[in-house]
Amino acid sequence: MNLCDHPLVGKLTSLGLARGDFVVAGSGPLLAHGLRSSVGDLDIVARGSAWKRAIELADPVPAPSGHGQMVLLFDGGLEIFDRWLPGSAGPDELIDGAEWVQGLPFCPLREVLKWKRTSLRQKDREDILLIQKHLDGEVLDLE
Repeated sequence: MNLCDHPLVGKLTSLGLARGDFVVAGSGPLLAHGLRSSVGDLDIVARGSAWKRAIELADPVPAPSGHGQMVLLFDGGLEIFDRWLPGSAGPDELIDGAEWVQGLPFCPLREVLKWKRTSLRQKDREDILLIQKHLDGEVLDLE
């Protein structure tokens, strides 16, 4: 699947955010790895010029986690955060540790797995199984 064909990824790329100043978090990495064919929104962690661009487009509001701020764009299709969930790595570490898929930075699936195990919403439980199966397959491929 070409990621740029996905409507939300197209909206993200239309913003022209500096590629070294953001990372796709949340369920977006599952989309990038083909583990999910759709997501309700894309969660983006941004810093520097990418965050400045986001706050030029809309006023920041408190993040639902109570941790930092977020900007909602495209009727909530894109949620851009200045930091990720409580207890997760800071923006610099997340962004610098990004895994690049089709020219876009995504949080590694192992990181996503950690957050989803903490959250344990129903959709997270389903995602945990998808990620674990994918990672287990990765290990088998190395042997």
